[in-house]
Amino acid sequence: MAGRGLNKVMIIGNLGADPEMKYTPSGKAITTFRVAVGRTYRSPEGENRDETEWFRIVAWDKLAETCNQYLRKGAKVYVEGRLQTRTWKDKDGQDRYMTEVVASDMQMLDSRQGGGGEYQGGGAPRGGQSSGGQSAGGGGFDGDMMDDEIPF
Repeated sequence: MAGRGLNKVMIIGNLGADPEMKYTPSGKAITTFRVAVGRTYRSPEGENRDETEWFRIVAWDKLAETCNQYLRKGAKVYVEGRLQTRTWKDKDGQDRYMTEVVASDMQMLDSRQGGGGEYQGGGAPRGGQSSGGQSAGGGGFDGDMMDDEIPF
């Protein structure tokens, strides 16, 4: 029985470096960044240990532009999306694999004004111009908005 599965990832962590944005040959924006997620656990010896897991995040279209514009190294961020594994052959002919989170939603958890801001795949603020889910294109911010007009 092949039913629908669930491929959903939700992480909260800090950016390890500024995002990098590029454009595909067809003109679609793509932004990548890495997020570190820490956890503390107790070892079998009873000692508290810290562990950090790194996630590669990929955002497309308006969300990519928003991530590139507003996220910076060290920023605390919530990212929601799905896992995707890419496969390719390196120069020596070896199979290589990369697993990444394809972002559908992003929320900044710390900002200059302390409120954070939440964005869905279409780039519009949640509760703003987007009615939820992926927007078909429009929405989001004008490049001419002043800092005082940004809703976060």
